[in-house]
Amino acid sequence: MTDTTMPISQELFEILRCPKAVQEKEKYGDPRPFAPCQKQLARLRRFGFKYPIRDGIPVMLIEEGEKWQNTAEADLPVPPPA
Repeated sequence: MTDTTMPISQELFEILRCPKAVQEKEKYGDPRPFAPCQKQLARLRRFGFKYPIRDGIPVMLIEEGEKWQNTAEADLPVPPPA
């Protein structure tokens, strides 16, 4: 995988929505698009929430996004722990 390759398909990447932003639209606004982080290898970020991608499957649980919210991108484990 290169730095320009997403670990998930572009079609899936385009339809993903931050579940926290979907629940609290007034606070966060548009729940998309996601921005890749960690050189696009392991996580998606939006509004500071960072959601892991494990085995090519985005883990879109709010608690997962919040768990890594205060971790700098450079400090995120790759691959994300299970």
